[in-house]
Amino acid sequence: MFNFEDALKLISEQTIVCVGDLMLDDFVYGEVSRISPEAPAPILAVTRNDLTVGGAGNVARNIAALGAHCVFLGVVGEDDASRTLMRALAAEPLIEPHLVVDPARPTTRKVRFVSEHHSTHLLRADWELAQPLNPKTEKALVDRTLAALPRAASVVLSDYAKGTLTPRVIQEVIQAAKKAKIPIIVDPKAIDYSIYRGATVIKPNRKELAQATRGRADCDEDVIAAASELNRLLGTDAVVVSLGDAGLILVPANGAPLHVPAYPVKLRDTSGAGDTVVAALAVMLATNVDYEPAVRAANAAAAVVVGKRGTATVSAAELRSRILPAASLAPEEKIVFDWSVLDERLAEWRGLRIGFTNGCFDLLHPGHIKLLSEAHAACDRLIVGLNDDRAEVLAALEAVDLVVVFEQDTPLELIRRVRPKVLVKGGDYRREEVVGHELVEGEGGEVILINLVPGFSTTKIVRQSRAPARVRGS
Repeated sequence: MFNFEDALKLISEQTIVCVGDLMLDDFVYGEVSRISPEAPAPILAVTRNDLTVGGAGNVARNIAALGAHCVFLGVVGEDDASRTLMRALAAEPLIEPHLVVDPARPTTRKVRFVSEHHSTHLLRADWELAQPLNPKTEKALVDRTLAALPRAASVVLSDYAKGTLTPRVIQEVIQAAKKAKIPIIVDPKAIDYSIYRGATVIKPNRKELAQATRGRADCDEDVIAAASELNRLLGTDAVVVSLGDAGLILVPANGAPLHVPAYPVKLRDTSGAGDTVVAALAVMLATNVDYEPAVRAANAAAAVVVGKRGTATVSAAELRSRILPAASLAPEEKIVFDWSVLDERLAEWRGLRIGFTNGCFDLLHPGHIKLLSEAHAACDRLIVGLNDDRAEVLAALEAVDLVVVFEQDTPLELIRRVRPKVLVKGGDYRREEVVGHELVEGEGGEVILINLVPGFSTTKIVRQSRAPARVRGS
């Protein structure tokens, strides 16, 4: 039986080679309150912008975020966008970039103008040259990719139809990987899918599948029929079709198809979700799991990133939280691993009285419930800091509004980020022993110590569980 925990432990040992169209994603956020007097167009009052590695680079970022090593190969121009991308990739410890510079090509850049309040894309502006590489650049990319293949546990071809993945690049990489028995996962954009012949897995969306097979993909039966035909024509082992908010369909060349429904999520932004699916598939297949658990993991990974804004990634911890146990909307709303999501939640709660507490909560008992209930009574929203795997249990409690997972030895950095008005601990602490009390009190907040429930403590429960049972009648 498949054990997801075992697969997670193997991720850090894997190296994935990713080749494709690299681009710079620029998200410009602001608010629209009026229409331009110069033309019938909304005016975006810009508040901030985020520069992110996008396209195939986002696949590489997701591979690295999951904990695998990624050898990334792409092509950039000689411009400011390429320098920004090189700095960003160099800052990723698990990404090893090998970029070919072509001065004749601009680096692909996409600028999205987004309404901050509604998370709505108002306009996208692109800078690109969507033409095939010249022979010299093409050869350089092929040579560097083939040199990296001996280290690969899987290969991703991320095609955004910008010209990096020419038919020659695709076929030389596929043939070399097949010869070495390395799985090849393709995210396709070409009109003619025959250039992907020989790949292991191909991942179109519903529209792309219909176009590639010149058929219909309106319902599951249509999708399965078209994907089966694609398997036959291309010699692929499986086709994984993205259905947007309906989830994924796995159609293996041998075996029964499987529809994996999407998770219920609060949708913020779908940008780059396909990259996450491909990255998760590549990482999971690199650990030698079967297609079904790989697709289920990819589906869960996509659910995480669409709940974030911009071109986002998913960590192994977030993936684990979504899969183990089966996710529901409540923990999805309450558990935070990515502190940028914490910042968004705090912005939503601006003006409210925020409370904070932390602890191990390893054996949840009535004393913990009393602490959390009284802590919540002292504030409008209660945030619990946690650095172990009890997040799902705490998120199920009505008194807890948000669980934030931190990796530091103490919650001091998290407290500094939250800036709570109320800091709560149990009555077994003195005020001056509470981590962060200086920060909170320095900003006019207060430290509250909750009296313990007599007879309940983790130590006592453990001691009682180890004590020999009394013999009845003795």
